[in-house]
Amino acid sequence: MGGVLPVDPVAETPTETVDYAVLSAAYATLLGALVLTGRERERDQPLAATELLPLGLATFALSKLLTKEKVESWVREPFVEERPDGERRPKGRGLRYAVGELLNCPRCAGGWGALALVGLRVARPREARMVSTVLGVSATNDFLHTGFSFLCARTNVEQVVAQAPPTPNGGNAPNGSSRRVTAASAA
Repeated sequence: MGGVLPVDPVAETPTETVDYAVLSAAYATLLGALVLTGRERERDQPLAATELLPLGLATFALSKLLTKEKVESWVREPFVEERPDGERRPKGRGLRYAVGELLNCPRCAGGWGALALVGLRVARPREARMVSTVLGVSATNDFLHTGFSFLCARTNVEQVVAQAPPTPNGGNAPNGSSRRVTAASAA
């Protein structure tokens, strides 16, 4: 389950443009409320540039949690059909389907997660730092595990290639074949 799933054109979904307009209007309303609230609170505790990376990591972790992790399947369940083969499709029609698309897209959900986290930071800075720290550490953990898995797979490929008998063209290949070994095939 890598990457972002493709989004079908509106004409090919059981939605109307008004369904997306409702989501956009809700987002804009919340953003506007955040801006108005932030104008008053910004004097007390301004958002520093050094907070952007921790908030970005927290947003990554929050969007991944909402869109991918099994523990949050209860949030997606009314809107997303999760099939045993891992495929996920939005359910229903109209706004329900549009929300299903949103909950199927980590980047899309990331925009909403960023709004929530920055909103929390403006309204409750101390609590927001705690939440952002937990989510940011979780994101760092994800990156470290991904890097570790990549390095292990690469090491496995190198070991397979090093132990393979030479091919007629002078290179090494597993089991005498000339096929190319990749990190994905060795993992």
